Amino acid sequence: MIGPLGESESFTPEPGTTLEHELVRLRRRLITEASYAIHMLESSLVALWEADADRAADVRAREDRVDEEEVAIEQECLRLMTLQQPFAHDFRLLTFCLKVNLDVERVADHASSIAKIARSLDRSVQTPWPTALRDMGDRVPAMCHDLLRAVLREDAEQAREVIGADKVIDQLDKRLFDEVKAWIAREPEAIDRGLLAYRVGRELERVGDLMANIAEDVVYLVTGTIVRHAKKRPGSVPRSAESV
Repeated sequence: MIGPLGESESFTPEPGTTLEHELVRLRRRLITEASYAIHMLESSLVALWEADADRAADVRAREDRVDEEEVAIEQECLRLMTLQQPFAHDFRLLTFCLKVNLDVERVADHASSIAKIARSLDRSVQTPWPTALRDMGDRVPAMCHDLLRAVLREDAEQAREVIGADKVIDQLDKRLFDEVKAWIAREPEAIDRGLLAYRVGRELERVGDLMANIAEDVVYLVTGTIVRHAKKRPGSVPRSAESV
């Protein structure tokens, strides 16, 4: 198990029953796993900007740890569902942990992919990374930290802000495509680096999508309202858990 995350304790209610105690432990464990994956993402970006092959190798070596924890958390969720038969908010919390656990593991996968790209860079050649990519590299980790706070506090409003922030990432992804095209047109010999930049952008855009997905799950956990897909259906009304 990944080490404890002290920050979460100030937001954790005092458990009163066996199930509550188990859920507190599970929630702490999930937060710790998420913090670890976010740190991997941040380290992979530093490795990319600095063409630091050693740091990139360290990120890739840590991926197995998240994979192992993802399996362990899933098993614990299923055990509690089977033995404790939770309902209402407790059931929503367990389904939340199951879904978020998988998304967190995917964040680690994307961090590892960025690290793999960083390891392939030639340190003797300075890469002028597109401004849109640099902006994404700042905004996506910030989204991750904002979401982590929303999970810790069960804050639906902050989760909705994360959902909105994902739209900015999508716009930057489109801008990155244009910047890469212009870069390659100016410097045909930079085609390999341009394609690598676009690949990194796609990895970051996907992490942004995962953060938005988790944020939607936070809204459901706190309010019982399903907001997933509502933005795709103009005029649609989000469904509450009771209506499902």
